[in-house]
Amino acid sequence: MLGELIAKEAIDISQIVPADQNHTEELRDKLNSAQRLGNEFKSKADITFNTKEGPKTVSTTVWSVTEKYIQLKNGIHLPLTSLIAIDF
Repeated sequence: MLGELIAKEAIDISQIVPADQNHTEELRDKLNSAQRLGNEFKSKADITFNTKEGPKTVSTTVWSVTEKYIQLKNGIHLPLTSLIAIDF
């Protein structure tokens, strides 16, 4: 795990900043797999993203992937540019 593990309810979208490097393209296949796992099997993915306080990791299901965001439960949207890693 790369960042401090937090609950998805603790995600403060105002604290999210872009990662040092944009990993969007290299994570695209994992994003699509995480979405399929969440929708078909209700499986969770560990998503590490960058914040002003450093990397944070949340273990949750991915509901959808758009051109610029991933959508989590409760209407939480993480910008793809903030993503560091996805594991499942």
